[in-house]
Amino acid sequence: MIALLSTVLAQAEEWVAPDIDWHAIAPELILVIGINLVLLIDLNLADSKKWTIATLSGFVLLAAFIPVVTLGLELDGVPRELFDGRYVVDEYALVLKAFFLLVAYVIILMSQNELEEGGYYQGEFYILMLCSVLGMVVMTSSRDLISIFVSLELLSIPAYMMAAWRKRSSVSNEAGVKYYLLGVFASGIMLFGMSYLYGTTGTTKLSEIGAQLTNGDLLALEVVGIVFVLIGFAFKISAVPFHSWAPDTYEGAPTPVTAFLSVASKAAGFVALVTLIYVAFPNASDVYGPMLWVMAALTMTVGNVLALRQTNIVRMLAYSSVSQGGFILMPLAFAGDANASGSALNAVVVYLLVYAFMNLGAFAVVIAVSRKTNSGEISSFGGLFNYAPGMAVAMTVFMASLAGIPPLGGWFAKFNAFKAVLDASTTSAYVLASIAAANTVISAAYYFKVLRTVWVDDAPDGNTAPINPPQPIIAALAITVIGTLAVGVYPRLVAGFGELQDLAGALAS
Repeated sequence: MIALLSTVLAQAEEWVAPDIDWHAIAPELILVIGINLVLLIDLNLADSKKWTIATLSGFVLLAAFIPVVTLGLELDGVPRELFDGRYVVDEYALVLKAFFLLVAYVIILMSQNELEEGGYYQGEFYILMLCSVLGMVVMTSSRDLISIFVSLELLSIPAYMMAAWRKRSSVSNEAGVKYYLLGVFASGIMLFGMSYLYGTTGTTKLSEIGAQLTNGDLLALEVVGIVFVLIGFAFKISAVPFHSWAPDTYEGAPTPVTAFLSVASKAAGFVALVTLIYVAFPNASDVYGPMLWVMAALTMTVGNVLALRQTNIVRMLAYSSVSQGGFILMPLAFAGDANASGSALNAVVVYLLVYAFMNLGAFAVVIAVSRKTNSGEISSFGGLFNYAPGMAVAMTVFMASLAGIPPLGGWFAKFNAFKAVLDASTTSAYVLASIAAANTVISAAYYFKVLRTVWVDDAPDGNTAPINPPQPIIAALAITVIGTLAVGVYPRLVAGFGELQDLAGALAS
C-alpha cells in the first residue's frame, strides 16, 4: 500500500510540475472550477432561487473568457504546446474558444426564462451545458486522437440528455433517444477508424500520423480508417446522408437546446474535422477530398429541397442548418490544394462565427414569438410587423443574412466560402461552386417565405397584442443583431482572421 501511495504521489508531482503552462489551460481550469461551484451551490439552493444559477453560469463563462483574451495578447504568433505537443494553444484555438464561450453565454440568455416558466430542472441544465462547453473548449486545442475523442464525448453526452429535457413530452423523449442511439453508433464507427489509424501508424499524435500518411502510398487500412473517422464526424455536423437525426431532434428538443445543437455542437464537429484534415490528413487529400466534395453537394442540396416543404419554423431551421453545413463543408473539400488550403481554413472559421450570430438570433425570435402564439408554425408569424415591428426587423436581418443578402454577415461568409473553392481553380471546384450558387438561390425561397409571412400576412388568430419579451431574450437579440450587421457592414472585423491562412501550414507542421 505504501509503495502504491508513493507511486501515485510521484506521478502527481510529475503532473503538477512547476513547468506546466497554467496560463495556457486557464480557460479549461476556470470551467472545471465553475462546474463544481455551480453544482455545489445548486445542491444547497432553495427552489425559489434557482434562477440565480443562470446568472452564476454566465459569470463562469465570462470568467473563462478573460484568460482567452490575455492569452491572445501574449501569444504573438508563437503557439504554446503542452503534453508533448498533444495540446496546443494558438490563434486558431483561441478564436474558437472565444466563439464557444460567447455562443454558450447567448444560449443561457435565451434559455433562462423558458426553464423558469417550464418547470424544468435549472441547475442540472446549466451544469450539463457547462460540461458540454468544456468539451468544446478542450476540442479546439486537442492534437491527439484520444483527447479529440474524449472531448467529443464530453460535449456529446450532456447534449443527449439536454435534447430530452422535456421528460413529460414523448416528442422530446424520442428526440433524445434518437440523437443518443445514432450518436453512439457514429462514435463507434469513428473509434473503429481511429483504431485503424493507430494500428497502421503506431501513434495517436496527429502530427505524427500526418507524417506517415501520403497520397499514393496509403495502406488499405489507412484509407478505411480515414473514411470511418470522417463518417463519424459527418454525423456530428449532420452532413447528408448522416443527417436523419437532426430534424426530429431539433423539433423535439426545447428551443434553446435546439439552438445550442445547431450552432455549438455542429461547430465543434467542424473544429475536430478541420484539425484532423490539416494536422493528421494533410497528405491524404485523395481520400478525403472527393468524399467531402460529394457530402458538401448533397448536404446543401438535400437540406434546401427538404426545407422548402416545411411548415414548422423549427423544422425549417433544422433543414436550413443542414444546408448551411454543406456551405461550411465546401471549402474543406479543397483543403489539400496548395492554392486553396489557407483560404479554406479562413472561410470555415469565418462562416462558423457568422452562422452563430444569425442562427442564434433566428432562434431567439422564435422563442420570443412562440411565448405569445404557443405555436411553431410559420403561419403563426403572420402580422408580426403590425404588433412587434422590432421582432419583425430582427427576423428580417437574420433570414436575409442566412440567404446571403448584402450587406449582412451571411453574404461575407458565403463570399469567403466561394472564394476558397474558386482558389483551387480546378474543374471540380467550378462544378461545386455552381451547385452552391444554385442552392443559394433555392434557399432564398424559404427564407423569404418566412419574411412574406412576417410582413404581408395577417395574424392568424387576430391577436395583435404587443410582445413583451424578457430582458435576457432582448439582450440575446441585441448581441446577435449587432454581430450580424457588424460583420456584413465592416467585414474587416473577421477578415483579420486572414492570419489563419498562415496557420494552415502551421497546423500541419
